[in-house]
Amino acid sequence: QTLYVVNEVNKFNNKPEGAITAFHISNDGNLQNLGTVMSGSQGPCHLVMHPNGNLLFVSNYGGGSISSLSCNQDGSLKECQLTIPHRGSSINPLRQEGPHPHSVNLSHDGKYLYVPDLGIDKIMYYQVVEEKEVLRACGQVEIAPGAGPRHFCFHPTGRVAYVINELASTVTAFAFHRENGDLQEMQTVSTLPKDFKGETSTAHIVAHPNGRFLYGSNRGHDSIAVFAVGGDGRIQLIRTEPTLGQTPRNFTITGDGKFLIVANQDSNSLVSFF
Repeated sequence: QTLYVVNEVNKFNNKPEGAITAFHISNDGNLQNLGTVMSGSQGPCHLVMHPNGNLLFVSNYGGGSISSLSCNQDGSLKECQLTIPHRGSSINPLRQEGPHPHSVNLSHDGKYLYVPDLGIDKIMYYQVVEEKEVLRACGQVEIAPGAGPRHFCFHPTGRVAYVINELASTVTAFAFHRENGDLQEMQTVSTLPKDFKGETSTAHIVAHPNGRFLYGSNRGHDSIAVFAVGGDGRIQLIRTEPTLGQTPRNFTITGDGKFLIVANQDSNSLVSFF
């Protein structure tokens, strides 16, 4: 019944931070603004709600940090209570001069939070301590230098995870160890046809609910990369489907698995596939 939105700005209400707005969703679909709070740092770009419905996690791309906020009973947000900075850089001087956490992602049981950081070529992960509403750093995994890890998803089984790497246009698959939250790299696969030459980058990644397919968006190539998923979670690129628009950024799959809807940013269009 509540919708949360990032305001991806570097300054809000004369403060050097971005912001998060909460809306109540009425039965007829209308939205009632429940208020806006600061995100804890600049340029928030992604958020996720914990399964308990009380903790919201935010990645602050511009500020190089992640934040945690808790909710009131009506779904509105309390002031940001925890901000954790990332440190470091990587080899791309234009995009990786410092940390840039690009998304926040929870394990199926809500025990671990995974944060692909495009700026430092790492996935940082944290243990969620619900009773104390805090995060404890518990590990990290390095991606190939210059890859730029961006978005992340789990396979429906919860045994495998995938990250799409924006700058390298690749997907890296990991075995997930539930006992301690660790990720173990299995393979890295291109999102592009072998004969493609040109400027491109990736954006979003989603696993199909049936577990047999994985999808990633290519901006520049303007396509959805379609991967077949094997029994061990490894992937193979089987085709790229044009998105009938420019710069496919995010996309989603409907709950019944029948439709994939793509948002083409630079052509201002939504396109549905089945």
